[in-house]
Amino acid sequence: MNQSSDPSARLIVAATAVEIQPFLAALRSDPGKFKNWEILITGPGLTATTYHLSKYISIRKPSRIIMAGIAGSFDPSLLPGQVLIVKADRIADEGVLEKNKWHSLIDLGFQQKNKFPFKNGWLKNEDPFLRSSSLKKCRAISVNQVSAQPSTIKRLVENYDPAIESMEGAALHYVCLMEQIPFIQLRAISNRVGIRDKKKWNFKDSITNLNKELMDILSVI
Repeated sequence: MNQSSDPSARLIVAATAVEIQPFLAALRSDPGKFKNWEILITGPGLTATTYHLSKYISIRKPSRIIMAGIAGSFDPSLLPGQVLIVKADRIADEGVLEKNKWHSLIDLGFQQKNKFPFKNGWLKNEDPFLRSSSLKKCRAISVNQVSAQPSTIKRLVENYDPAIESMEGAALHYVCLMEQIPFIQLRAISNRVGIRDKKKWNFKDSITNLNKELMDILSVI
């Protein structure tokens, strides 16, 4: 059974330490600056994120969780290094691909699109902070494999019309909604979704901008 919420415990979650390296460096140089914020590195992927986040919550339930990470973009209007807040997420590769047609768990009748924590099939974040933040809000999907094939990308866009994709976001949304913990998913665009050519990925600007926005949020939240 989960402990009651601890107002003094707040949590930063990232898939990898690299994504929040500037924040970690700032924390080392001034440990008191972000007091009461703890850090959880889950490892990449939905399974690892769900396990480690749930394990942490079962021991010490935080009053707020912020996930920070990079993401791939489906939307050509989103610039490399741009930072966004995810307003809705979902797992986009749970289902059956049959005769070149995609059937989600909702389509198959294994999931109800409006049964909590889902709203019309999406895991929506309705935290008041999203309304007050000037950062662009977007819809995301989470996948177990990076989308690289044109046919896969076309299907995802047609079915879900997402702005970005990650491999962890929906796990955050699901766990936090189920546990009734306020949360924020912060993402910086590192690349366009497509063929994995890391020479074209903008790690430097995406990580720098992500951490700047993260620290700005921590100073006011």
